[in-house]
Amino acid sequence: MVSVRRPIPLALSLGALAMAAASACVVWAADPGGDVARARTLFSSGCATCHAADLSGGQFGPPLTGATFAGKWRVQPSGALATYIHDRMPPSAPQSLSTADATALAAFITRGAPAGPAAAAAAEGKPASGEAVGLAPAGPSDPGLAKAQADRLAPLARLTPVTDAMLQKPAAGEWLMWRRTYGSLGFSPLKQIDKASVKGLAQAWSWSLAPSQNEITPLIHDGVMFVQSGTTVQALGAAKGDLLWQYVHALPENGATADSTRIKTMAIYQDRLFAGFVDGHVVALDMKTGKAVWDHAVLTFEEASNRGKADGDTFHIDGGPIIAKGKVVLGVSLGTNTARGGCFIIALDVRDGTEKWRFNTVAQPGQPGGDTWNGAPANERFGGGAWTPGSYDPDLNLIYFGIGNTYTAATLLEPRGGKVTNNDGLYTDSTVALDADTGKLAWHFQHVRRDVWDLDWVFEQSLVDLTIDGKARKLVVTGGKIALFDALDRATGKYAFSRDMGLQNLVLGIDPKTGEKRINPALEPEAGKPKFMCPSPIGNRNWPATAIDPASGVLYVPMLEFCTDWTYAPRSAAETAKGGVDMKFSGMVRRPGADDKMSRLAAVDLKTGKTLWTRRERAPFIGAVLATGGGLVFTGDRDRYFRAFDSATGKVLWQTRLNGPPSSFPVTYTVGGQQYVAVTTGGGNSWDGSTASAATEIVNPAAGTTLWVFKLPAPARR
Repeated sequence: MVSVRRPIPLALSLGALAMAAASACVVWAADPGGDVARARTLFSSGCATCHAADLSGGQFGPPLTGATFAGKWRVQPSGALATYIHDRMPPSAPQSLSTADATALAAFITRGAPAGPAAAAAAEGKPASGEAVGLAPAGPSDPGLAKAQADRLAPLARLTPVTDAMLQKPAAGEWLMWRRTYGSLGFSPLKQIDKASVKGLAQAWSWSLAPSQNEITPLIHDGVMFVQSGTTVQALGAAKGDLLWQYVHALPENGATADSTRIKTMAIYQDRLFAGFVDGHVVALDMKTGKAVWDHAVLTFEEASNRGKADGDTFHIDGGPIIAKGKVVLGVSLGTNTARGGCFIIALDVRDGTEKWRFNTVAQPGQPGGDTWNGAPANERFGGGAWTPGSYDPDLNLIYFGIGNTYTAATLLEPRGGKVTNNDGLYTDSTVALDADTGKLAWHFQHVRRDVWDLDWVFEQSLVDLTIDGKARKLVVTGGKIALFDALDRATGKYAFSRDMGLQNLVLGIDPKTGEKRINPALEPEAGKPKFMCPSPIGNRNWPATAIDPASGVLYVPMLEFCTDWTYAPRSAAETAKGGVDMKFSGMVRRPGADDKMSRLAAVDLKTGKTLWTRRERAPFIGAVLATGGGLVFTGDRDRYFRAFDSATGKVLWQTRLNGPPSSFPVTYTVGGQQYVAVTTGGGNSWDGSTASAATEIVNPAAGTTLWVFKLPAPARR
């Protein structure tokens, strides 16, 4: 295991605190290690304005003493109040306090043990004490408190271990992984909410989440929802939205920030929840308590560090894990300038986090595919990001990942030793199938060779069984930024067919036997000469995932209709060796002859390639697609609308407008026989930012990251 500064394992459980109303309270961060006197000074200089010097409350802040305050906090695990202060206070600058100062303030407020030792331990990055901070109630006890607390926490007691069988065939009302099943189809068989009843869909509850770039997928098991936003993982009652526990991952001082997190999912297995964080750590949490069981640094401090660098210089964990054969499997992606031999896919033992295997997504010299990088040394091979969770076929014991592009075109284009040699650049723009036991490559298929246009094929690998020309086929279907989808045999990688959404001009033809793409010669790189290319570099489609109905074989895909002027701008050999983008783009340009509608949602029959319907809008579709057995397709747009469409016609059957763009992964589940639909909002990620220029009249509020949950009204009693 890599030795780095370990986070403070704050496995927490806190209720909503009225202290959040203290919007005028300002606390100034200070050096860690303060004692009670220092905490008193901090409180007096910052918090007393809102909460009064004696903690009795004021015009802008509630009391921080008395029976009400103590009743909310005395039943919470150690460190809960300190973490709340660190994450939420002051409201104008959350997370500006050091962990040590937050700990000291919490101890001061609760009149507990001296804050010095706890603050010092926090400053050193040591685990905090497991002893409860003193929260004895001031005033008469509440006889109903114990029962109310037990009722609230009851869903945790009902949690059962998640088995391999449950992952392979999840119950209809569960959502146990990123796209619900190992096949990454984004489809739920639930049908209580259907074409007739959806008009009654109404808000059940909502929950404010910690800041992040909002590419979130909630997981639901046995009536408990697990959700990660930024460095915070929470367990919520899935029926009412009660907070059951919370874990906050403390970041080292390396420049990484919680709100820069764009992780898409967690994984759940046995009695544990597995989460990746922006500092390169993967942590296993006890799903009933939120306490850390193990912590493994997938990336070294240097690799995950942003100190003195641009964000593009670092590796990232921004896809999320899946579970396969007792292993936590996830990919690593990176920025444009990292010269460490490319990215990788890694498997960790679920028991203790030890590394079991690693697959390099950029083929290294001497490895299979290592001779496809134009003779470049390992440290000049850039890219190969794996920033989408993988899929898994338990019968074949194969894990499937899509791999991104390279960032430095010159590595593949410029002569070395007087000539250009094999420059396919494996395994960029490929689907790779890996043995789950060993991580060894079973097969690969490169969708586009030598991608020098920034057109990743890194997205969901959808495992679907289709009958084509009377023959049953087990396929993996995936599409790149150009919204061209390839179907491959899951066992062998043999090409089956392609479905082009018709929005690109890069590929002019496809060999029907091999799937080899014929590239438009007009778009071949010429130094300094602009080329008009469709799509723009953000793609006709991007990370918002498609959905496939496994019964009908219909693919639902959200798209944009933009092009760009692309220019290859080579640099000196020394500059190229350092990495970085040498592909220049003019931004987003409308397709020739296009109207003012720049976004579309389409339904395509994968068996025939026929487009069944297309819904076009001006506001960009910004979220992943959820399809259901009730004949519905859910997704959202940048104008903050979250909608349900008729899966057969594309007609809007229901819509609601939320506080921010739902640029995330919606899910549906059941609790007590009631079906719910959940989605997070807030925007702030690269897709949200990139699409902002598509319809500039759309101005969204500075919305916090919020979880919204909807259900049908209860039947009227007779």
